[in-house]
This record gives sequence, structure tokens and C-alpha cells, in this order.
Amino acid sequence: MRINDQIRVPKVRLITAEGDQAGIVSTREALDMAQRSSLDLVEVAPNASPPVCRIMDFGKYKYEQSKKEKVSKKKQHTITVKEIRLRPRTDDHDLETKMKHARKFLEQKNKVKVTIIFRGREMAYQDFGRELMERVQEILDDVAKPESAPQMEGRRMVMLLTAKS
Repeated sequence: MRINDQIRVPKVRLITAEGDQAGIVSTREALDMAQRSSLDLVEVAPNASPPVCRIMDFGKYKYEQSKKEKVSKKKQHTITVKEIRLRPRTDDHDLETKMKHARKFLEQKNKVKVTIIFRGREMAYQDFGRELMERVQEILDDVAKPESAPQMEGRRMVMLLTAKS
């Protein structure tokens, strides 16, 4: 945005401080009008023909813009991926506890990555891991939907869950 002396075009379409159209005037005349009312001349639409300029308090405008930006940032929710790690032989009570944590994460609109880690000879029993993933899906069925199906990544079986809307 160009203000005051940075505007280099000979004529501009002027909008007054009250929001009224003043028509096409020379840049010098527009600057004089802005200085008489102790405000700034701000180029609003530089690509128009002729460019559109407005008489306003530029400092106040910038302040209001920053306030609006802060409010919009407050309303944003960043989605993070939380991870729940399990083993193929994870006990029922431990699984319940982990699923309570996963449910809490999903209610906070976070994604949950469920990982089953296989060690040593457990790699031969990947069907236990698939059964466990199916149980996890059943337990969290009311609050989550799978974003990706269970898949092997090396010695890990991974599934990503997202919150239902």
C-alpha cells in the first residue's frame, strides 16, 4: 500500500474520509485535501484506471487490521497428530487406558496415529496386530473414523484416525 508522497500517478479517483466519491482529481490536490483534514492519502486499488485513493488515518487503519488479525488467529484451531503406541500382546486394561487418552485427543479435534510395534519373533504374528487394530477401531467407532487403513511400515503397523464431525 502506498501512502502520501509514495503515490506517483498524475490523477487518482478520490474517496473522502466520510466514504463519499470526490471523483477524479490530481494527486497534488488529493494530497492537499488529506493534509487539510490532517489525515493520510492511501492508495486502495493501485491496479484500477485511474488508481483509487482514500483519505483516512493510516495509523488507525493499521491498528484495526492487526486487531482483526489477532482475533482471527484466536479462533483458529491447529490440528496436531497424537500418537498412541501399542504392542501386539497389550493387555485389556492397558488398552482401555490408551483408548481413553485417544478418545480425549479426538474430542479435542486432533488426529490420532495408532502404532503397534513388533519386536523380534512377534513379526511372525502380524495377525495379532491386525486384530488389535480392529478392536481399536471398534472401541473408538463412535468418535473416530479411519483416515488410513492399518499398514505395515517396517516393524510397525500404523493407522491414522480422525474425529467424526
